[in-house]
Amino acid sequence: MEDSPVVSSDLVPGKRKARNDVEIDIEYLYKAVPQVAKVFHIIDKIGEGTFSSVFLGEAQMKNGRKEKFALKHLIPTSHPTRIAAELQCLTVAGGRENVMGVTYCFRKEDHVVIVMPYMEHQAIVDILQSLSFQEVHHYIYNLLRALKHIHHFGIIHRDIKPNNFLYNRKNKSFALVDFGLAQGTADTQINLLKVVNQRPSQKGGGATGKHEVTRRSKAPVPLRPPTATATGSLPPPSSPSSSSTCRRALDKKAQSVTSSASTRGKHTKEFSKVLKESRPVFGERNMNSCTPPTTPSTAKQAARKTELGKSVRAAAGVPGRGSHPIRAQSSRHKQFGQTCSCFLTNQVCDVCTSRKPQMAPRAGTPGFRAPEVLTKCPNQGTAIDMWSAGVVLLSLLSGRYPFFKASDDMVALSQIMAVRGSTETIEAAKSFGKSVMCSWNFPRKDLRELCELLRGSRSKYKATPCRAKILEDDPPSSPPNQQHEEEEEEEVNKKEGWGPVPDEAYDLLDRLLDLNPNTRITAAEALQHPLFDHTAFHC
Repeated sequence: MEDSPVVSSDLVPGKRKARNDVEIDIEYLYKAVPQVAKVFHIIDKIGEGTFSSVFLGEAQMKNGRKEKFALKHLIPTSHPTRIAAELQCLTVAGGRENVMGVTYCFRKEDHVVIVMPYMEHQAIVDILQSLSFQEVHHYIYNLLRALKHIHHFGIIHRDIKPNNFLYNRKNKSFALVDFGLAQGTADTQINLLKVVNQRPSQKGGGATGKHEVTRRSKAPVPLRPPTATATGSLPPPSSPSSSSTCRRALDKKAQSVTSSASTRGKHTKEFSKVLKESRPVFGERNMNSCTPPTTPSTAKQAARKTELGKSVRAAAGVPGRGSHPIRAQSSRHKQFGQTCSCFLTNQVCDVCTSRKPQMAPRAGTPGFRAPEVLTKCPNQGTAIDMWSAGVVLLSLLSGRYPFFKASDDMVALSQIMAVRGSTETIEAAKSFGKSVMCSWNFPRKDLRELCELLRGSRSKYKATPCRAKILEDDPPSSPPNQQHEEEEEEEVNKKEGWGPVPDEAYDLLDRLLDLNPNTRITAAEALQHPLFDHTAFHC
């Protein structure tokens, strides 16, 4: 930076003009980090989130001019490693390619203030209805540029949304901000993100970015054949998903066996080993354990454990799952290797209620989370950012923001099904090891018809049968009037710059909202999409 702020005593905090509650927050910041008051005159509070507050500050530069900055005050509960990782993202990847950089940083004890260049911007919700398609095209193109840039460094933003992609409509400038939830891929260049990913206290821990390698290979990783349960053998070892209640019950059952002491002693050591093994409960691959591909050695180990499971069940008097006393198991139950008795019933067994919750990263804004996030798939990569970009484009094309708004993850998943189709969602979930069930059959929506219906355009979306019946009953002069209204509306759309949207826009939207993260388009691929053919569009 050519100029640096001058430490001035003329910046009196009392001269600022702000509301009473904002003044209290500003005073608190001045007291928490006194160095800030020596350099910046805080004008107003311009943003507030779960983990931080953003203030507008002004500093006098050495050349005498005044410059505005955005000061992000992180809440004291933020982990130091997380704060350092956010700073490293800003310093390494920021300052270019539509990614916000960092200018200064202040810290006193557990209070941290990150100073960034201030960019005037307009909230998308305020200008959404007045945006032309050319502006939407320009917006999504620059968002993809920013995503390609940070993904190159192995950064998963995790919170892509319009509020975090600032847009100055007048200057046609953009800035991707807020890396507070960022995570790293397996090959990330941000060293501190590797530390964040390895922290055991991190919410929803689990490897991130592992599927990135397979996703770029264009060939989804084939699932291993489901394990049959009719033989009564134990399923392969998986993540910690079996319940402590089940273990205690099995242990108690083993102790009550009336077999001879010699027989019990023979299996005691083997039995204790099996009790430590985790077993899947529901019809899904357990993604908490990164099980390596089956090799001859591992196959032998699995066979030995299968024989061990048989002997332990025989010694403990536990019936095999093929002869469960409660009810006969369905073929689907056998196919997925269930160990519970409530599969496809209206009850929940003790095994399921005491099952440890599956841990996976869930950070992000509701309405912008990808299906693999909603279903708690731990192996999440940069594809989750691409899904969020697709939701942003969906809002821009439909004129509805926010497009998805749900109270919880399951409602959010059902809303996605209502747009992308329930059958398609269920099939896509299998690709990343999840089993999804839906009581309704939602057909897949045509994205063009959906967006044009919501925006109110009649150029492509024709009248429904009900509307057609009304038109038939109208007097003879009505159809010409209706046609005249449509022509007027089309003329208004053209004047506003919202003429016929090319098919390429909806094709890109469809590929961004690909339910399968393994085949979802990447940022680099999206920038090569025909929609961004610069012979037709000039960004």
